[in-house]
Amino acid sequence: MRVLFVSAPLLGHMLPLVPLAEALRRAGHDVLIATAADALTAGRTAKLPVVDVAPGFSFARIARRTMLRHPFVARAELAGTGGTRGVGLLFGTVNEQLVDGVAATADRFRPDLVVHEPLAVAGAVVAARRGVPAVRHENNLFDGAVLTAVTAGPALCRHRVDGLPDPAAVVQIAPAELVGERPGLPMRRLPVGASPNRTGSFAHPRGPFADLRGSAAHPGGPFAGLGGPAAGLGGPFAGVGGAVRPGGSAGPGGEPVTPLPPAGARPRIAVTRSTVDGPGNGGIMRAIVAVAAGVDADILLVRPERGLPDPLPGNVYTTGWVQLDALMPTLDAVVHHGGAGTVLGALAAGVPQLVVPGPGDRRHNAGVVERSGAGWAMSASAITADQLHRLLSDYGLRVTAGRFKASIAARPHPDEVAAQLAAIV
Repeated sequence: MRVLFVSAPLLGHMLPLVPLAEALRRAGHDVLIATAADALTAGRTAKLPVVDVAPGFSFARIARRTMLRHPFVARAELAGTGGTRGVGLLFGTVNEQLVDGVAATADRFRPDLVVHEPLAVAGAVVAARRGVPAVRHENNLFDGAVLTAVTAGPALCRHRVDGLPDPAAVVQIAPAELVGERPGLPMRRLPVGASPNRTGSFAHPRGPFADLRGSAAHPGGPFAGLGGPAAGLGGPFAGVGGAVRPGGSAGPGGEPVTPLPPAGARPRIAVTRSTVDGPGNGGIMRAIVAVAAGVDADILLVRPERGLPDPLPGNVYTTGWVQLDALMPTLDAVVHHGGAGTVLGALAAGVPQLVVPGPGDRRHNAGVVERSGAGWAMSASAITADQLHRLLSDYGLRVTAGRFKASIAARPHPDEVAAQLAAIV
């Protein structure tokens, strides 16, 4: 069976699709990734064949043009209150630019099945055009059917396809306890490169970030050594190729990096931020640093913001780009911007989280986390030392986060889902 995977050209969109692509390849099927820009990295690093369907693609350029043409929508998006209007405009344009390349790739590859994420509706359009089944692989906390519907128009018109049939299957990686019951095939969320065991836990390459347990060695993993920041990087990797270096050195993006003491001496909190630069993304780390001296914990800033105080409080440490799925098991709590990949990564590790609402889907995601009982949502200005102590000590948060960890681990392995998809064709 030949399977074409299609992702929007953002690494955070592609990463959740890789475990299923790897599973299908293990089962002997031919797999090809069709995407562009930063998302190409995910397939190449997993040693999956990848086609760049939109050379020269710039997400930032599309976002800037779209928001300038629709200033009221842009304002709502920055506030996180835009609903699906902004995402429809933005990713409608993205898919209009992708669909020709995806169609040309499909003409050459002749897939028997197309797997696409909700904001890569170009995959569904090309599958409909060719008369082959399409599978929607969910990768966020919104209902993917809604996202596909609001972004499909431009690509449908460009290829004169009247409409999209229902997908042959839907793969769900978010637990029902988080997003409610949704139709589809449940699948366990795994890190990229995790070994194919089915025991309910994952075997992470080179161990679960053991090198951060008091070492300045490189964390390793499938994205180790990748280098500096990539615009649009998101999902479970807040950064890749980073290391905790001796004090005074610089990370891949030029950020200062200081060594982290051994785990276990006292609680550890990581603070991450969006890898998509733009308005509305700052402030989390400044708020944490402002209260850090009053917190009895080691605090690790992943890719620290510019303009932080110098020197930092004695319990604040910094690192460059690191692999969050490997870092999470070493943490007692995480504070972050509300990206879906970080939310799901923390839940999979059973780590309580504090989410600062932000632009786009992040306010929605923050609300989902707070309603789940596995974390809180609050503005950066509301963060205090007492709030961070409570995040570390709240028994209910830890128990609920642990339940999510067990629930995610109990979901079917991607190998099982791959077998179910093979039966569709």
